[in-house]
Order: sequence, then structure tokens, then C-alpha cells
Amino acid sequence: MRSIQVKRIYEAPSPGDGSRILVDRLWPRGISKESAQIAYWAKDVAPSSELRKWYGHDPTKWEEFRARYFEELETNPTGVSELLSHVGDGPVTFLFSSKEMLRNNAHALQEYVSKVLDGEAA
Repeated sequence: MRSIQVKRIYEAPSPGDGSRILVDRLWPRGISKESAQIAYWAKDVAPSSELRKWYGHDPTKWEEFRARYFEELETNPTGVSELLSHVGDGPVTFLFSSKEMLRNNAHALQEYVSKVLDGEAA
């Protein structure tokens, strides 16, 4: 069964993570490539710098951020297809570096990818 988890990259890797995919555009500070243990860096499907800066993890902008991010993903079929090729049958863990634990691009991307894999319009 396919399982997509979301986890902060600063948490230690665990066997239950499965394939670890970094979904940020920028490499996280203070993390070495060895300690990150990522299988794939999906920077091409991370939110644009403009969108990320506009959002700034302002909770009042969350719904609009998600909508704009999903629009960016819709216009990036190559990046989304590449990401999906790394998701496989799971388990998969999307990794992010933000201090915001719930309203971040990794959770939005998890929702988007789950809908795509379930055959729903995102």
C-alpha cells in the first residue's frame, strides 16, 4: 500500500521512512547530504521563490498558498512526473526544513500527489 508521510528533515531518519524525498527548493542549513539520507531531491516541484516569499508561513495565507502552489504544479507536468516516478508504491517520506510543522509545502504536496495517484483532479 502506498504511504506518503511528511517529516521535518532535522528529525533522524528511521526505517519506516522508506524513500526519503526532499521537497524544498533550497538545501536545508546544517544538514549534510550523508545525514539527510535522501533518495531524491525534488527541488523542481518546490514552490517558486516568489510564492514561498509571498506566503512566509502566514497562516491567513494558507488556503491561497495551496491554490497557487497547486497551479504551479499543474503547469509543471515534467517535474510532477519525475516526482511520481520516485514515489512508487511507498512508503515515502516528503522532507521539509520549515519550522512550520503543518502549513508547509510538504503537506500541500502530499495532498496534491495523493489526489493525483488516486486519480482525482488536484
